[in-house]
Amino acid sequence: MARFGGYLWWLLLCAVTCFQGAPGIRLMEVRIPMHTVRDHSARLECHFDMEGESLYSVKWYKDGNEFYRYLPRDMPPAQVFPLPGVTIDMHNSTESTVVLSSVNLSSTGRYRCEVSAEAPSFQTVSDHGDMVVVALPEEGPRITGGRPRYQAGDTVRVNCTSGRSKPAAQLIWFINGEQADSSFLRGPFIASDREGLETSTLGLEFKVRPKHFRRGGDMKLKCLATIATVYWRSNEESVEGDRPHKAPALETRKWQGDAASAEAAAASASSSGNFGADRSGGISAKKSTVTWIHLLLLHLPAAYSIFISMIYHFAR
Repeated sequence: MARFGGYLWWLLLCAVTCFQGAPGIRLMEVRIPMHTVRDHSARLECHFDMEGESLYSVKWYKDGNEFYRYLPRDMPPAQVFPLPGVTIDMHNSTESTVVLSSVNLSSTGRYRCEVSAEAPSFQTVSDHGDMVVVALPEEGPRITGGRPRYQAGDTVRVNCTSGRSKPAAQLIWFINGEQADSSFLRGPFIASDREGLETSTLGLEFKVRPKHFRRGGDMKLKCLATIATVYWRSNEESVEGDRPHKAPALETRKWQGDAASAEAAAASASSSGNFGADRSGGISAKKSTVTWIHLLLLHLPAAYSIFISMIYHFAR
């Protein structure tokens, strides 16, 4: 019994040693782009280490259907099998890389790389990745239904629409830079056309409060449309709040000149009470006479100066 147990132990140790020392293929990485824009190219990569084995073949499959095969012993080594949505750029494709040119919506799918070794092991390893082809909208999101002015108590009802795309764009509303509360949202609503492209609409509805107006008296409404990591567009509108109308300020004018000085002097004289002002609102004849005399005295120096100048002129 002891000899039988020792024999099993020797077999186990031999198996582990033989397995560790045996050569084999190691698949290091299969790199498939998660999203690719329609009409662009896509680069599929399959990196492997033969670890002493000889390469027999590299095969590529889309949804289980083979479309590319690379056998280093063949001439030419690369071979293509027709498949809808798959167009191979043979000039840039190798044993570890396959380039798809002008992808379309039918290029979406699961791509698998399979690497096989030569005889006698014929060891095979494989891995896969999923790719989605994105059709982008022709223009950014549109905001409709808004008014140029709002005041507290009004209800805002606006829509944001992102045009035909695949998949439908994800829409997000912002009010003054902050994401809108989910209770304000209406939708989203998705509509498809004959080509399978989708139009998405998201509504925004809320009652305006004073806090919605910033210091400048306006309110910013912004809509953001995204598709995965390949599309990011936004649109923003600024609406004003109704401000209370202010009463026009009274304008005062400052008159200049001798006449104004004379009137001011006359007003000062009348307010002194020395000219018998009628407190009932009338002006006495005595006050009027004295006022004219005062005006004459104010202008007398100027008249005298003119008179002297005339005498001097004629004397020459």
